[in-house]
Amino acid sequence: MLEYLSALLSSDNLSPHGICLLWRPELIWTHVIADAVIGLAYYSIPIVLAYVAYKRPDFGFGWLVWCFVGFILACGTTHFMSIWTLWVPDYGLEALVKAITAIASVLTALLLWPQLPRVVELASPEQLRAANEALALHVKERDAALEALRKEAEERQLAQDMLRQAQKMEAVGQLTGGVAHDFNNLLTAVLVSLDRAAKQSESADPKLTKSLQTATVAAEKAAALTNQMLAFARKQPLKPMSIGVNRLVSDLGPLLENALGKKATLALDLDPRVENIWIDRNQMEQALLNLAVNARDAMVDQGVMTIATRTIEMRSNGDKLPGVEIEVSDTGCGMTEETKARAFDPFYTTKPVGKGSGLGLSQVYGLVEQSNGTIRISSQLGVGTHVSIQLPAATKA
Repeated sequence: MLEYLSALLSSDNLSPHGICLLWRPELIWTHVIADAVIGLAYYSIPIVLAYVAYKRPDFGFGWLVWCFVGFILACGTTHFMSIWTLWVPDYGLEALVKAITAIASVLTALLLWPQLPRVVELASPEQLRAANEALALHVKERDAALEALRKEAEERQLAQDMLRQAQKMEAVGQLTGGVAHDFNNLLTAVLVSLDRAAKQSESADPKLTKSLQTATVAAEKAAALTNQMLAFARKQPLKPMSIGVNRLVSDLGPLLENALGKKATLALDLDPRVENIWIDRNQMEQALLNLAVNARDAMVDQGVMTIATRTIEMRSNGDKLPGVEIEVSDTGCGMTEETKARAFDPFYTTKPVGKGSGLGLSQVYGLVEQSNGTIRISSQLGVGTHVSIQLPAATKA
């Protein structure tokens, strides 16, 4: 084997290829330039293929690419050997390079033909584009489904919270209503007795008369608190009538401004298209006054209380009904989450002792619920509070 290689690589008694071309410059340099360009091109192609195989290991034909790299490098080397043998008769080395090239070409061909079906099955750019568009559409649909699921979960959580709040308010209302009803009966007896005692003591001791008057005033205040408790429990008798909301708010404006005092100004944003509502006028006026007092107490510096009305759609047993929204907002200090959660609880107040009974918002809640409406509070610390009252519109005759 060594003797064969030694004989193959021996260049004794051999002439360079240039002699066959009679050393004609035009022939020599045409061969040199052509082989050099072809060899350089052959050498550049494997670099590209090797870079692709290195950067895209997921291509799936990496080993086949490396076979092409070896084969093309061998082909380029044969062209450089053609230039070399123009002056140096190393025909054995050239034959050896060609043999290596032949082996590489046969091996590459043997590996390539079985892969032909897989290569044919590769997706075209149009198919890839269509697949990407279908995938993008699928992702978009998935994102939309996830967003719908998230909204449904939020709505379910909100419904559960509203249900728990309604159950709590119902339980508190039943307790409050029962206590207020019995206490109201007791107060009635006390007031009647005080009235009789006052009539019988007109000519008696003036001090006794004054004491009876003081007791009567205190009992009347207690009766007023009892009425507010009954309003929260939705057991207070109402006298509903068809009332124009805008007219009610406008007529109540001077009283609201007086309740706000110098700490706040009143702003009205009344939609002229709103319909009438079916509600007890006196109780509705009292509810707006309670909201004005709360707004005033929530404002540390000069602020604004806004009453807005608008037409809305309400749902009842799946049906859409015309309704009216009365939104009372202020620019006060706002509420914490704990305060907002307990805002409608009777006797719950954040005011100092002696500054409030904690029944103002409870009375508003009871009136709205008893009038087949809904009331919601949204608040943010340092920004203000919004109270939204939604009531069904009165049926026009």
